[in-house]
Amino acid sequence: MAARSVSFDADAHFIETGLESPLDEERVHDSFTQLIYEQSEDLNHTETMELGSLDLEEETRDDFPSLCSEGSCAGVCEDNALVEQCWSSATLRVLSSMPSRTIGRSRGAILSQYYNRTMQLCRRRQSRPSIRSFSRSARPSICGYRVETDAGNFDREENKRERLVNNLQNLSENDRVRMLRAIPLSLQEKWELRRSALNKTARSLSRNKIPCCSQLKYYIIIAFRQSWYSWLSFLSSLQLWQTALKRVSGRFGTGVLSYFVFLRTLIFFNVFLLLVLTLFLVVPQAVRPPTLSLSDSFFGLELLTGAGYFSDSLMYYGYYSNYTLTKACSDARNQSSCGFHLSYNMPLAYFFTIGAAFFITCIILVYSMSKSFGQSFRIDRSKGLLAMKVFCSWDFKVTKKSSVRLQRENISTQLKELVAEVNRKKVKSSALQRLATVSIQLLAWTICVGSTAGCAYAIYCFSEHMHKDLKVRVLSSTNTTESRLLKEASLLALPVAVSSINLLLPGFFNTVAWMEEYDSPSKRNYVAIFRNLMLKVSVLGVLCYHWLGRVALNPGSAGLKCWESFVGQELYRFLLMDFIFTMLDTFFGEFLWRLFSQKVLKKERKPVFDIARNVLELIYGQTLAWLGLLFTPLLPVVQVIKLLLLFYMKKTSLMMNCQAPRKPWRASQMTTFFITLLCFPSFLGAAVCVTYTMWTIKPSESCGPFQGLNTMFQSGKRWVEQLAKDNPRLTWLTWAHTYLVENPFFLFLAASIFLIVIYFHSQVVDGQRKIIELLQEQIENEGEDKKFLITRLQNIHEQKRPRSPRRVRGASKDSSYS
Repeated sequence: MAARSVSFDADAHFIETGLESPLDEERVHDSFTQLIYEQSEDLNHTETMELGSLDLEEETRDDFPSLCSEGSCAGVCEDNALVEQCWSSATLRVLSSMPSRTIGRSRGAILSQYYNRTMQLCRRRQSRPSIRSFSRSARPSICGYRVETDAGNFDREENKRERLVNNLQNLSENDRVRMLRAIPLSLQEKWELRRSALNKTARSLSRNKIPCCSQLKYYIIIAFRQSWYSWLSFLSSLQLWQTALKRVSGRFGTGVLSYFVFLRTLIFFNVFLLLVLTLFLVVPQAVRPPTLSLSDSFFGLELLTGAGYFSDSLMYYGYYSNYTLTKACSDARNQSSCGFHLSYNMPLAYFFTIGAAFFITCIILVYSMSKSFGQSFRIDRSKGLLAMKVFCSWDFKVTKKSSVRLQRENISTQLKELVAEVNRKKVKSSALQRLATVSIQLLAWTICVGSTAGCAYAIYCFSEHMHKDLKVRVLSSTNTTESRLLKEASLLALPVAVSSINLLLPGFFNTVAWMEEYDSPSKRNYVAIFRNLMLKVSVLGVLCYHWLGRVALNPGSAGLKCWESFVGQELYRFLLMDFIFTMLDTFFGEFLWRLFSQKVLKKERKPVFDIARNVLELIYGQTLAWLGLLFTPLLPVVQVIKLLLLFYMKKTSLMMNCQAPRKPWRASQMTTFFITLLCFPSFLGAAVCVTYTMWTIKPSESCGPFQGLNTMFQSGKRWVEQLAKDNPRLTWLTWAHTYLVENPFFLFLAASIFLIVIYFHSQVVDGQRKIIELLQEQIENEGEDKKFLITRLQNIHEQKRPRSPRRVRGASKDSSYS
């Protein structure tokens, strides 16, 4: 039925063109009467009489097959989508007056109708009427009217076309464009009308002498438009990796595209963090560097360990000062004013910069997640999207061959995904088969959970062993260059072990998933994502306990003078090892496997891009970057470089070594799911760990901006107390800081507000989805109502129609034969 393919996006098209919707039925019927009257004036009297006699003859005819043989009803019989039979003439007249049956229309009637409209616009050029006042729904029907069979009528139609072109020429450019959009003709005919109008306008301009001022105004408008279009094209070209993402989407589908879109989102997050930390921490400290002892020599191993030469640098927490940075004034008389204007409290700036970076990131994440929820969980039925993609997806402004080929591949892949989703059927299985499937899935989950728990326990034991080994190396009296290098190299053992587990265990999960049977590829990907997420959360939980439970609480036992810098070095090593192992996985797991499969196994099959593992690797690396903001302010630089290299490396490997999924599937909610995972397990866990460190753990006594404080949080309290001491009017700040900032209730209240906002937004989206479902069901029911009413009208007409003697004789013969 036609009602099933109704799309709600059509309203936006009507709004853009400035015309009314074709659902205004009262104007429709008035327009039908007026247009039929205009047609009757153009046609001669004999043809009208012939049509009338034909209608009278059809009304008394009961032989329905003979009706279909006539020319006036043939098109209706073929185009009928309600039931497979030919209607009577009375039913046909009702059908012809329905708005949904006015698609077939007379070209001459259309030209006449829009000639009248352009005449009205030309007569009222002074008042500049809006074209919205004319209803788009006035479309004439030709059901039962033969208006294009005579040569004289063809001449009249050409005259109408000529007059319509003249009227279009006299209209303004905006009105002309809107009128051409509204005319229900083919694109070729619209293009011919527009070209004829422009040619006449050009000839009239060439014949008439245009004043110099008008020519200058005309050239200025053209130059302004060209510059505006060039600026829009330049802004479009500034979008990061736009062409590359289109190429990935066209060849591999929306599932693989969601990974690269998510990677680009992470780059934007890290660029924001880099700008904030550089402006408020790194640059002020670089302008006024502290007086430190000379650092060690550079051996090259520091690029992997982050220690040694880089220990006393802007990279880590221990380099930053614990006093107010001031600039000395040359003039002693202005010393007080100079100190007031150029002072910079470094401990306070460090505390509030880290807090503001996390707070703004939280707001951006919540906003992105809410916006993504609203976009991805809307109602978009595959059948309606399939029709829109077939008829409305091509951009006719694309002329470049590479762009045309890219858009063709993109549309083709999206059509395959939509067709696969439409044709996907739920397989009905018996109770015994369902029990066997559930048992296999439970066994697979048990294996995955058990292996994850075993790996987490192994990492816990190995980290404890490395902590004891660090104590032994600190107590040793040797301090040669070889011993220092060996000590730094031993620090890579824990990151290498963890990265090896993160590389090998997801492959084991994929092996276990072979014995499971899931209905769709999307469900299989979601299951893989949850298993990899379980692994990453377990590993990060053990590591956070190692850093904050062992190293931070008792740094003296390990001989650490600045445990914050040591934790920052550990995070740098983990982030770098994760990137190195990702490169190894891309080379051995994709490139060498493709060569082995093609050269040795003689198969053309290539590996499929593992979305779950690669996405969880991104979330794991971003969590490490967020954890390192407090201890390594320049860690976002490493993360940005890593993500940039990772994008080009993954894209190249994808194009060379991977193939599209064998079963196309549409990832309509994958980006929303990735943002949700980034917000709650990743960012929330990192924020909790950083807040716990600043609130409860004692800072180092000999390094960093918080020396001599019990907690990092006391820097804000000391600043407020100093303000209240200098200015008694600001004593209320002490009370506000005590009850609003130091009290954990304020933090929980802010978190609760964010959660409530997300919950209410999800409820609003859910309510909108239910309303749209009800509206779609109502549209389908209205289509069923039309079918029911037309069928009843046909039955009533058959009962009231007198039966012809020929039909009675035929019925009696049939009864006698029986």
